[in-house]
Amino acid sequence: MGEYGTPGIPITEGRMKITRGGRTAELPFPKQPGSIYHASKVMDTSLIEMLCRIWELRATDIMQGVVYGVAIDENKDNPKYWTRFDYDGVFGTCINRYIAQALHGYPLTVYGQGGQTRGFLDIRDSMDCLWLAIQNPPRRGEYRVFNQLANVHSVQQLAERVADVAYEIFKIPVSIQKIENPRVEAEEHFYEVQTNALKRLGYKPRDLAEGLHR
Repeated sequence: MGEYGTPGIPITEGRMKITRGGRTAELPFPKQPGSIYHASKVMDTSLIEMLCRIWELRATDIMQGVVYGVAIDENKDNPKYWTRFDYDGVFGTCINRYIAQALHGYPLTVYGQGGQTRGFLDIRDSMDCLWLAIQNPPRRGEYRVFNQLANVHSVQQLAERVADVAYEIFKIPVSIQKIENPRVEAEEHFYEVQTNALKRLGYKPRDLAEGLHR
């Protein structure tokens, strides 16, 4: 999802209709990445879409929100097969940073106003969506986009949810501290994402609270 950035209009799945000079065309949704990492993904997207048109390849491009959690139901009892729990003081997944801070009794650091809003999903949702995409492949020559996310939250809302769960489960009282934002980004913005394609295939999003409790 970082390819899209925060364009200020509803984010469609892959393409959007544009009218100019009295003519209408359906074109790829414009991308506004906020990092070199996501800019490189935009390059991948452009290349894959072109090769589907030129070489009649078939591709599903997953525009994935922020994934949280380390285990799915099939490996939850064997830590050997869990994924990494990464956190970073500035640029990493904020929900993981909040969890690490909460467990150590540190204030949860919210950057700026805390209105930065993104899409999130449980790692189990991520695997469910990928499985649905594999089970329902695209047609020859088709380039399709799935916006993959379960919930939309601001970083302030995430901090509040983590603080609530930290006290409810571990009895750890956690404060929330707003600090100067080290990132170059809009701190208050519109964010709406269409996520219809996977839901039509049977995807049922999990709630954030369920994942945090695990």
